Amino acid sequence: MTNVLYLYGGWPGHYPYQIADWTRELLAELDYHVEETQDIFRLDGDLTGYDLIILGWNNALTTEDLSDAQEDNLLRAVENGTGIAAWHGAAAAFRASLKYHFLLGGDFIEHPAGEAYPQPYTVRITDTDHPVTAGVSDFEVASEQYYMHVNPNNHVLAETTFTGEHLAWLDGHRSPVAWVREWGRGRVFYHSVGHDPSNLSDPDVRRLTKQGLTYAARTH
Repeated sequence: MTNVLYLYGGWPGHYPYQIADWTRELLAELDYHVEETQDIFRLDGDLTGYDLIILGWNNALTTEDLSDAQEDNLLRAVENGTGIAAWHGAAAAFRASLKYHFLLGGDFIEHPAGEAYPQPYTVRITDTDHPVTAGVSDFEVASEQYYMHVNPNNHVLAETTFTGEHLAWLDGHRSPVAWVREWGRGRVFYHSVGHDPSNLSDPDVRRLTKQGLTYAARTH
């Protein structure tokens, strides 16, 4: 049995409770044993017994942080084989925690079209041979188009290209949308889609996420 800790909540602008309903559907299909929590202080405890931690936490301020103990517990668990899966607002969470973003592999920097603006854009799969992208086609989404700063050692699976409609000098610039990486014996999976539940209804987004959860979870 795959044991999962699902941490969600925080800033309501990313609809964490509605997206939690969507996440539960995926986890039920995978037949994972899930412990849910909306208590950030759960990270103060031992996390090494989980096979996967899903980070659905959302912050609104750049000063929000994890304590040293929370950082250490999270990183230690992943180093020992616990996986991490996260999407969208997780890259804007705990902005003052450098270790958290070191683990995740990236930071949200800006959405040039504006906060909550449903910008239409294409997500292009850049590695069609990876287990996370198997059967996933390029897809269209109307959501916040995240411009990311990322670890150059990430394995990028998908990206988006900016048109310059909102900032002319970004015309043709690309930004990763999905990636995987390793941290010790653990695997990390992230994608930037999912500002609100409607963004997650696309079958390719669903497949990408579900396969990302499977890939990141500890294998016994």
